[in-house]
Amino acid sequence: MAIFLAYAITFIVFDDYDRHRFEFLDEPNDWHLLMFSVVVMVILALVLHRYSINMDARISRDQAEEQASMRRRLTQNIAHELKTPVASIQGYLETLINHANIEADKREQFLQHCLAQSQRLASLLQDLTTLQRLDDAPDMQAFEQIDVATIVAGVIKETALQMSERRMTFINRLPASMPMQGNPTLAYGIFRNLTDNAITYAGEGAVITLTVSESINQWHFCFRDNGPGVPPEHINRLFERFYRVDKGRSRKLGGTGLGLAIVKNAVILHGGNIAVSNDRGLRFDFTLKK
Repeated sequence: MAIFLAYAITFIVFDDYDRHRFEFLDEPNDWHLLMFSVVVMVILALVLHRYSINMDARISRDQAEEQASMRRRLTQNIAHELKTPVASIQGYLETLINHANIEADKREQFLQHCLAQSQRLASLLQDLTTLQRLDDAPDMQAFEQIDVATIVAGVIKETALQMSERRMTFINRLPASMPMQGNPTLAYGIFRNLTDNAITYAGEGAVITLTVSESINQWHFCFRDNGPGVPPEHINRLFERFYRVDKGRSRKLGGTGLGLAIVKNAVILHGGNIAVSNDRGLRFDFTLKK
């Protein structure tokens, strides 16, 4: 429209582009052209306005449909994740009830399976609660002075037995003290979930390495392992809730499918960002605001 208006004004003012004469609206044709230009611009403005309204409505519908689809998928995934441990617990308990004279060692084995599945349920519900809290009230998370180095040392100590059983090594190259403002529970969740993910998928004998560099306002972390990594087509979806590269293997190993989603949300809440890549293993680069 701006180009059309400039063309019309130039034609009227300078009388057929003869810039030696200035004859503005001196002839009836000038009025006709001016009125025609105004009418065309009004029509174009109405058409564009109508198009803009339709596009906004269409985008809103698409976004609503996408959100509804995501909610349906999330509900289906939650139901599916809950179904397996519940069915397993129910099966074991029914066997114990219906076979009162079952051997003591078999009874103990069934009870241990029930305990393991109930712990898996508890982990799933805890992860769901954490994500819901991050989604619904991110601004209500209490921040305080924390020490990342102390949190990581605690994670390494807690997972030492699991890593020993898999002959894994954790190389911690953080400084002795790393103060920052943060939520201690969510900061712990970042490093614990990354560690658990590596323990689960990097494979026996793998080495986990955690390094950090410092800028004025942020800590820049690199958390990596030397395991097999993941196929490239899965990289961009690793932070999706309940997304699994190998669904059967993941459930067998006990993961909830929510750990990396919690990591991403917690990093964002701490003013950072995170990226994942294959680099002779799986590599997570992320920042946390001081």
